[in-house]
Amino acid sequence: MLTFIVNLLLGVSWGLVIVGAVNPFLDFKKTDLIGIFLDVIIGIFPGIIALLFLEHFITTKEKYFELQKQTKLLEQIYNQTKL
Repeated sequence: MLTFIVNLLLGVSWGLVIVGAVNPFLDFKKTDLIGIFLDVIIGIFPGIIALLFLEHFITTKEKYFELQKQTKLLEQIYNQTKL
């Protein structure tokens, strides 16, 4: 269930990035290219921050599960060598 929620939030974050990048180009009030690119950078910033946070969360969770597997294996090796 947690994986589903995190993947859903990843999709929402990518949506924010796309909307933040496309929206300044569709706004015809600005005509200078530098201003549009600055608006694109500012627009994608929240989505990128959310993506980085969620990817860090996923990586930390995977690392935790991998360390649990390694701990079990090390305990089995230790118990076999102790005999």
